[in-house]
Amino acid sequence: MRDVARGWHADGASIGLVPTMGALHAGHMSLVERARRENDRVVVSVFVNPIQFGAGEDLGAYPRSPERDLSMLRAAGVDAIYKPSVADMYPAGASTRVIVHGVTERLEGAARPGHFEGVATVVTKLFAATSADRAYFGQKDAQQVAVVMRLAADLDIGVEIRVCPIVREADGLALSSRNAYLSPSERRAAVCLSRALGLAVEAYGRGERDPGRLRAILVEAIGAEPLAKLDYAEVVDPATFSTPGSLAVLAVRIGPTRLIDNHDLKLPYPG
Repeated sequence: MRDVARGWHADGASIGLVPTMGALHAGHMSLVERARRENDRVVVSVFVNPIQFGAGEDLGAYPRSPERDLSMLRAAGVDAIYKPSVADMYPAGASTRVIVHGVTERLEGAARPGHFEGVATVVTKLFAATSADRAYFGQKDAQQVAVVMRLAADLDIGVEIRVCPIVREADGLALSSRNAYLSPSERRAAVCLSRALGLAVEAYGRGERDPGRLRAILVEAIGAEPLAKLDYAEVVDPATFSTPGSLAVLAVRIGPTRLIDNHDLKLPYPG
């Protein structure tokens, strides 16, 4: 991968990277489309990163569709698919980890200890392997976006971070590889996340600014769905994930499946 990237740069070509864990869907492909518009060459990495999964999380069951992924990426005309093995990424004796302080310490960071350490480490390695000029991330993983932006700035990595909008189903559910886990009844129930965000946007538009009241709207909307169990609901600053702010963030379990979603309350809600 590094040799290919060096050759592209020697020819004066810019490189865009789309990091993924596979099980691709239209949300991933929207990142690929933007990367193709903005770069001469596009690399998509496909790697289920074991060190960002904690004990009891779904590493073994995480959705995998390698042949379908490759078919989608070839059809999209990407220039390279980087698909390292776990041994490639973490050879025997590897002990270095990248830790981002501050933004990692609440919400997803508190709920999933070690998760963002794993994310920061693998992203740093992907940046190094691909020599990317720009890297593309989805807004759905808003705290991950904040971590990566902090990482890239603090370490002077020289990669421009591009954040792309959430892609949603017609009923508002944010696309996620984990949606494949949902039974039909759970899939219907999962709409409570987008419904809650829409209600918070409406309240913000009426002039509500009290973080406690906005959070209460989110909590009440999730609580109205019998199959939903709230992990957290907050309104935070999108860069630091401290309060107060305007970004409403949710983590909700629908049956055994944990889903996240978010929306900046300053912006109109899609649909």
